[in-house]
Amino acid sequence: MNGIVKQFLFEQDEPLRLDKFLKEKVAGFSRSQLQSLIETGKVWVDDEIVLKPAFKLEQGQNVRVELPELEQKMLQAENIPLEVIYEDEHIVVINKPAGMIVHQGAGHKTGTVVNAAIYRWPEMRQVGDPERPGVVHRLDKETSGVLILARTQEAYTWLVRQFKSRRTEKTYLALVDGHPPTPSGRIEAPVGRAPQHRQRMAALYSGEGRKAVTEYRSIQTFREHELLEVHPITGRTHQIRVHLAFIGCPVTGDRVYGHRKPTLPLERFFLHAERIKITLPGEKTPTEFRAKLPIELQNILTELS
Repeated sequence: MNGIVKQFLFEQDEPLRLDKFLKEKVAGFSRSQLQSLIETGKVWVDDEIVLKPAFKLEQGQNVRVELPELEQKMLQAENIPLEVIYEDEHIVVINKPAGMIVHQGAGHKTGTVVNAAIYRWPEMRQVGDPERPGVVHRLDKETSGVLILARTQEAYTWLVRQFKSRRTEKTYLALVDGHPPTPSGRIEAPVGRAPQHRQRMAALYSGEGRKAVTEYRSIQTFREHELLEVHPITGRTHQIRVHLAFIGCPVTGDRVYGHRKPTLPLERFFLHAERIKITLPGEKTPTEFRAKLPIELQNILTELS
């Protein structure tokens, strides 16, 4: 063996696919990479080579995997201030400012939340996806508010499972142009890539895109705007912005899905992740985290009142 060998004991009551188990246990490798390792004979179960990623593990079995050395593109750690709402040895909760991207992507290699996080918590480099370490969910660049990051691989797995199974409760504040058809409602419309503009998302016909559900209720009514409390039940890209535009009341300041010329003097759109309720690693009951509305959004509401 020329790589790094790691060994794990499968302790769960219910059978689980081998590739899924390894994805939970091994940081820095995608599921497809782990499947390739299995198919090339780099994984043993109870000292026998297993070549099928779908192999079902049973309680008490030992899993051994030979991992190649990771050739990572070294993410740059940057001393960028972050507003920390909560932190412990497992997780960090921050109030992400508008204008800050969560992780690097095309044209954005520095200045992200991840760049700042790995400077302050270096151990986060080894957690989750090597290109976006610690990231368990995301917010759009211009959306401010509560963002949770994992500091350990165990916490990463714990949190990702909750987001995927929709056991988290997310609440946003959105000021919209116009007024929704009812004071409260539920929007069910699939979301996917816009056929004519592949860089944008769109509400699509039934059978297209991915299922998306958003609930809302009115908090305050102004002459030409409405302040809404919004609960995304699913977590599709740009879901809230797409759904609110779909019912005829786009997020104020959203130049992509709303008016190209903002109806109010905003440099960003008015969407804020106000709170999230999630069960912390090792806990049995959920904890709620809140992020105060940024001053520039508070000022807008004051001017409208």
